Amino acid sequence: MSYWDAFFKLHSDLPREGPGSDEATAEALRRLPALPDSPRVLDVGCGPGRQTLVLARKLQTPVVAVDMHEPYLDQLRASAQKAGLTDLVIAHPGRMEALEEEPGSIDLIWSEGAIYIVGFVEGLKLWRPLLRTSGLVVVTEATWLTENPSAEVEAFWGAAYPAMTDVDGNIRNAAAAGFEVFDHFALPSSAWWNEYLTPLEERAAKLRVEAAGDPELTQVLEEHDREADICRRFGDTFGYVFYLMRKAN
Repeated sequence: MSYWDAFFKLHSDLPREGPGSDEATAEALRRLPALPDSPRVLDVGCGPGRQTLVLARKLQTPVVAVDMHEPYLDQLRASAQKAGLTDLVIAHPGRMEALEEEPGSIDLIWSEGAIYIVGFVEGLKLWRPLLRTSGLVVVTEATWLTENPSAEVEAFWGAAYPAMTDVDGNIRNAAAAGFEVFDHFALPSSAWWNEYLTPLEERAAKLRVEAAGDPELTQVLEEHDREADICRRFGDTFGYVFYLMRKAN
């Protein structure tokens, strides 16, 4: 199989495709200013959409959820039906760098654990024209939580995500992209393990035998093992941070 076939073989039927929790999503929502009546909400890079369900339930407004991987959208549609939210979750395929929304039409863009795909600054610049004058963007972004990370963890993230910076750096980057960060908070370590890394490790364990004859799957599993090891040993030096932003004039 190809590398991406192997990747999605590991990353399938999981509760989340990145660190997060329903509680953290709800906390970010509580910190937002009041939205207009009948707001237009877009969840970009939604994955299987756990956060989409929270948005739809809490806001009681339709949420358009976009992802390029159709199986994730199928999982979200099934979850929305089970939760009685079918009328509030609109899942359709799309790429975050080529969204098909009308300029100036969106009140809130949400993206948990996905903006890194195009880059924090580039994603904000791409999405800014879609927002109304008072539009908001909420994202989680991998962020340094210490000024002096060890050489090992710095090398890991230097290879995985060279643009990663600290909170102050992301606040400056947001300003350069035309946004004001009005609030931020780091996800707790439980948001990494409970619904992301632990289920991922359980799925990886089931694929070990099959991986013995498949170099691509072996590579994907080794990459996962490395990420989990780094998180166990250095998880207090980095994390995902919620950034709550408004479009600057």
